[in-house]
Amino acid sequence: MTAPAFDFTSYRVAIAGGSRGIGRAMALGFLEAGASVAACARGQEGLDALRRDAGAPPERLHTQRCDLADADQIERWIEDAARAMDGLDVLVNNATGYGFREDDESWLVDFNVDLMAAVRASRHALPHLRRSPHPCILHTSSIGSLRPRTMGPPYAAMKAALNHYTRTQALALAGDRIRVNAIAPGSIEFEGGVWDRVKHEKPEQYAQVLATIPFGRFGTAREVAQLALFLASPLAGWITGQIMVVDGGQSLRF
Repeated sequence: MTAPAFDFTSYRVAIAGGSRGIGRAMALGFLEAGASVAACARGQEGLDALRRDAGAPPERLHTQRCDLADADQIERWIEDAARAMDGLDVLVNNATGYGFREDDESWLVDFNVDLMAAVRASRHALPHLRRSPHPCILHTSSIGSLRPRTMGPPYAAMKAALNHYTRTQALALAGDRIRVNAIAPGSIEFEGGVWDRVKHEKPEQYAQVLATIPFGRFGTAREVAQLALFLASPLAGWITGQIMVVDGGQSLRF
């Protein structure tokens, strides 16, 4: 294994939605770079797989089931994570309700999971972050938030709201030297994810989307995770309030 590009030794990182795809890649990336990680997700199976595949010492990886649509469970997870790691330095809000239909259920699940989970987790993490020597909050947005779109309006609208919250939060917390940024991925393919399923179930749609990406391929979860590590690192010490796109140029063709 090559030496990690970043050194997060002594960092304590909490990742909401950390068992699959981008969140899992972030958890593995921070662990590889020496951080302690507390990951939550709704399903125990994914958390067990993360723990098995990470191979990290038990004291460096805390996993916990949490329904991120439930305010009480979020508060409990943040407090348990901070207790397990003796504090928090980085909070990553990486959850989505995948509400793509034009119905009340889709709007409500995206409101609660994509937006309010980030608000609630941030609120409960703030007392711990204010005590950190290098505090940082990262939100996972989407390039779908950047321009009007007809596909998945609840998802796009709530990610756009998350962008606005990112900038507002960054301004509000600058006095505490807490940096806040969002990552807006393009189409990311990973095993069991949306585009992996589309590739097998709807190959024509897969090919159409692929044709919109100038780099000629879908992104990987690890590529998004590498941006997260950069933004949480001292190398990004004067970056706050930004929505950072990682999409192989896909949004240039919107």
